[in-house]
This record gives sequence, structure tokens and C-alpha cells, in this order.
Amino acid sequence: ILTSARFWNALKNTFILTFVISLFENAIALGLALLVDKVTVGKSAFRAAFYIPVLLSGIVSGYIWKILYNYNFGAINQLLEGIGLGAHKQDWLGNPNLALICIAVVLIWKGAGYYMVIYLAALQGVSTDIVEAARIDGASGWQMFRRITVPMISSAFTINLTLSLINGLKVFDQISVMTDGGPGFSTETMVYLLYKVGFGEGRQGYGTAVGVILFVIILIMNNLQSRLLNKMEGNS
Repeated sequence: ILTSARFWNALKNTFILTFVISLFENAIALGLALLVDKVTVGKSAFRAAFYIPVLLSGIVSGYIWKILYNYNFGAINQLLEGIGLGAHKQDWLGNPNLALICIAVVLIWKGAGYYMVIYLAALQGVSTDIVEAARIDGASGWQMFRRITVPMISSAFTINLTLSLINGLKVFDQISVMTDGGPGFSTETMVYLLYKVGFGEGRQGYGTAVGVILFVIILIMNNLQSRLLNKMEGNS
């Protein structure tokens, strides 16, 4: 399996997807949590609105976005035409350079609301007395966020980054619905490779090897991430 170009391609795609998802899901989720935390009227409505994508199954969200990405009648290309940018229409899921990023967008859209709720719960545990004391001492908004908010919600970072890491490594539904690993093998990840070769091609030995390697990768990455985040949390 280590001599297979298809395996290394799937490994590369898995790491790219996991990194992009973990980074942007948490950044967007934290931003949404900070915004919702400042809302005084209708906080529950905003929280529910951002959480709705989480309630959709991976299959349903995949079909929705597959229609949105459609070259001929998809809403994204229709919007580009409507604002005079029709020359920039793309075959989003048919372009090997764009398909993986398009799937990442779907996963970020679907998962950000879940992580937002965890960050929001952590933010509501930040002591207002400390924040007010820092404000009186002349601390800027960025200083309060960096020196007070981030250290006090460090446990939420640990939880969310661990969850997003695991979810990124086991993506399957959206790839199955939207691209079937294509075009070519440009969106084939480790989990999808396992499925395709193990069940679609009848190569159970190869598929089992992929599964074992993925298991080891998850153990190593989760252990390294936990050590790093726990060290940061301890320093905070």
C-alpha cells in the first residue's frame, strides 16, 4: 500500500481537508459565538439559525450544495451571472483544482454552528467582573480577548479542535453524494478510498490496510493535539 500513488493522494487530500476544516470551522464558530454573545435581543433565534445546518444529514447537505454548485442552473453561477460576472462561472465540482475546496466549504457550513454552541457556552462562563476590571484599567478589546477571553475558554478550544480533527479525518457522506471521489481521484480521502477499494472493488485486504493506517494516524494526531492543547491550557 505504501507504493500506491492512489493511497498517497488520498492521504494528501485527507490532511488538506482536515487542516482546512479544523482551522476555518473553529475560526468561524468562535466569531459567530462572539457575535451572538453580544446580542441582547433574540439571542436564541440567532443561535438556532446558525445551528440549523448541523441538523441536516450529511447526505441532505451534500445534495443541497451539489445543486447550488451545478454549472448550468446552480445558484452560485446564476448569482455570478446576475452581478455581471458570468465569465467567472465555474464547473465547481468538475474542476480538480476546486472540488476539494468546495467540499470543505460544505463541511465548514454544516459544522460551524455545532462548535459555535460550545464556544458560546464557554464565553458565558467568562467572569464579567474580570472583563469590567480590565476595561476600567484601559485594556483594549483585542487585549481583553487575548489575555482574558482566550485563556478562560481554552477548554472549549481543546474540545472543538479535537472534534473537528476527528470529523475531518472521517469525512464520507458529502464526498459520496457530491463527487464520488472525483473528478479523477481529486477528492478521494482515506475513508472514501477504504470504501471504494474494500466494497466497490472487492479488495478487502487493501481496504483493511487503509483502515489500520487511518486508525494509527488518528491516534497519533489526536495524541499530539491533546498534548499541545493541554500544554497551552496549562500555560494559560
